[in-house]
Amino acid sequence: MEGKRLEYRGEEALKELEKFTAKADEVQENILKEIIARNCETEYLKKYMEGSKDVLEFKQRVPVITYKDIHPYIQRIANGEDSSLISGHPITEMLCSSGTSGGEPKMMPSIAEDLNRRTFLYNLIMPIMNQYIPDLDEGKAMFLYFVKAEMSTPCGLPARAVLTSYYKSKNFRCRARDAFNDFTSPDQAILCTDSNQSMYCQLLAGLVHRHQVLRLGAVFASALLRAISFLERHWVHLCNDIRTGHLDSSITDPECRSSMSTILSSPNPHLADEIEEICSRPSWKGMLSQLWPRAKYIEAVITGSMAQYIPSLEYYSEGKLPLVCTMYASSECYFGVNMKPLCDPADVAFTLLPNMCYFEFIPLGENGTLLMDMDEEKGVPKEKLVDLVHVRLGCYYELVVTTFAGLNRYRIGDVLQVTGFHNRAPQFRFICRRNVVLSIDNDKTNEEDLHRSITIAKKLLEPYNALLVEYTSYADTSSLPGHYVLYWEITHCISTDSPTPLDSKVLEECCIAVEEELDYIYRRCRTHDKSVGPLEIRLVQPGTFEDLMDLFISQGGSINQYKTPRCIKSSNALKLLNSNVEASFFSPRDPRWIP
Repeated sequence: MEGKRLEYRGEEALKELEKFTAKADEVQENILKEIIARNCETEYLKKYMEGSKDVLEFKQRVPVITYKDIHPYIQRIANGEDSSLISGHPITEMLCSSGTSGGEPKMMPSIAEDLNRRTFLYNLIMPIMNQYIPDLDEGKAMFLYFVKAEMSTPCGLPARAVLTSYYKSKNFRCRARDAFNDFTSPDQAILCTDSNQSMYCQLLAGLVHRHQVLRLGAVFASALLRAISFLERHWVHLCNDIRTGHLDSSITDPECRSSMSTILSSPNPHLADEIEEICSRPSWKGMLSQLWPRAKYIEAVITGSMAQYIPSLEYYSEGKLPLVCTMYASSECYFGVNMKPLCDPADVAFTLLPNMCYFEFIPLGENGTLLMDMDEEKGVPKEKLVDLVHVRLGCYYELVVTTFAGLNRYRIGDVLQVTGFHNRAPQFRFICRRNVVLSIDNDKTNEEDLHRSITIAKKLLEPYNALLVEYTSYADTSSLPGHYVLYWEITHCISTDSPTPLDSKVLEECCIAVEEELDYIYRRCRTHDKSVGPLEIRLVQPGTFEDLMDLFISQGGSINQYKTPRCIKSSNALKLLNSNVEASFFSPRDPRWIP
């Protein structure tokens, strides 16, 4: 089956999808048997299975784990020990996950054939879309794709983002150059590691082909909005390039210059005038559908934390372009596809593909929290897990996967709700990432990391006899790039000495102190990617957090159980907080970041 995966395209891919989902239980059982047979001699599984290949014994003996449990094995492989610690096949690279709660990104093991599984899923997207929007092969796709900085483990294994791995692979570079893979962006621009030069060239190529573009998109909604912001700042230069037929001198990457010379083959003043007339309008409402008038939809991840960008995308498309979220994937594994891509964003659900890995699920309460008999610290009882075909409609679960690359009963951390079934394969709505309170782009900051960062930063107040009484946070995406907002209520301690004034520099230093303590991914987004703006502290009047408590209690909360929410999502609560802001302070510089 592995050798044939890349052969499945078009209607054949859809037939395979039907076959896998119709026999989801059989496929899942065979997948688990194959994984156990391959990996039963690994150090990790031997510890629990003692060489057994029995599926029932796997479910009885192998524990449910989180990253901290598998990290020592991954680190040993990264340092040069053999892949057989966790995998029967060689680990070829480490995929850097954005979901980290420590100082460095999580590293997920990957084997060579994982690339074929990802490609199988990608090959399903266009056949599914073509069922709903015909004739997509009669034009181009302006998809903005980017690579991120690569690292190496101490033993020389590549350590990179999963999308960077895919774009640099032969599966992407040597893909079939058919109409469905006809992108406006040259591969050289996509693979340029300078994000500004890459963005410039990809937007320029998209503008040159504006009358041929049928599909718009980026991987994440935040990336597409970032591109719009970039276009607002650079459209004059882009128009000049089109008008003269010469690429701006600021583009110095030789591969970009070479690939763009074919696209800018001659001056086109008429096209430049068209674009200038549109971009110089006082309002950019509907800009996407005006610049690319034949576009039929926008493709991007709009679930989870990306849902906050839906109003902005609708503004720039004037509601004329459907927002399409096609697939569900992570660094650990690719999971499934959206079989109804034109549904309302709030109704997006993904059919999990039973040939991707072995799926299990932790049953959750009605609000997506752990059930009372499942202690987060003590771990999840193995007997509580539910397999793929036995989840129940309407119920909430946390996703657990067992992969070919050596993750065994690994908690992904995603909370899902069952919304239906495609044949025997369940369909899930993504609810949230467990414990994440703040996210703008790829950053995922949980409550523990936020609290630790603020605990460090508030020590800067002590020399001024000032005390942080209470705090909460908010991911502000009203402008680009979005940024974290902290609401602080500060009081001055009683002292016999005259209190030293708390000037703006102190609060600015508090801002940067928080950022310095946030994780690697946040600091990368701030410093390298520039996809997250400077952190802001808003000082609120004394008594504001008492008013906040009164507000939540008036809406049905219990005073006995009330805890200050560490992230605010209620519009009424935000209105209350903002009405009590006395002053605002921003980080004065980027946090330190070492690639």
